Amino acid sequence: MMHACRAGCVALLCVLASACSGPEGDLRGWVAEVKARPAPPLEPLPVMQQFETFEYAAQGLRDPFTAPLNERDGGGSGPRPDPDRRKEPLEAFPLDSLKMAGTIGGGSGLIGLVTAPDRVVYRVRQGNYLGQSDGRVTEVREDRIDIVELVPDGAGGWLERPASIALED
Repeated sequence: MMHACRAGCVALLCVLASACSGPEGDLRGWVAEVKARPAPPLEPLPVMQQFETFEYAAQGLRDPFTAPLNERDGGGSGPRPDPDRRKEPLEAFPLDSLKMAGTIGGGSGLIGLVTAPDRVVYRVRQGNYLGQSDGRVTEVREDRIDIVELVPDGAGGWLERPASIALED
């Protein structure tokens, strides 16, 4: 039985080997046929978009690569922080971290009480400075302290921005 199985396997291998060693003409014919087929069509080129021409005429404008006039001449006019002014203790804290605790006095002599993050209560009057943006106290009222801050405008100058600290209930 084992001998018959071996003989069958050998015969099968011979048949398979003879199929692979057929005439080379079939392979060459198939290659010639594939080469003779027409190539598939190419996709059409995309249509080029037409752009409107623009002539840039900037003879009368400032050169964007040079500093603005107010930076070149030392700043120009307008509000400026005083670099020589002595800083006050409340200028070490951001304005949004300061809280109004109340007031002392009355009328034009009203003094505001401000609690800083260091848990110390400071007295402020009109003209005092607080916050990190050169905030100057313009008015002390019973329910709030009005302030004007100096912030850079992005072009080398400064803008005055109103702010206030309200008394929390």
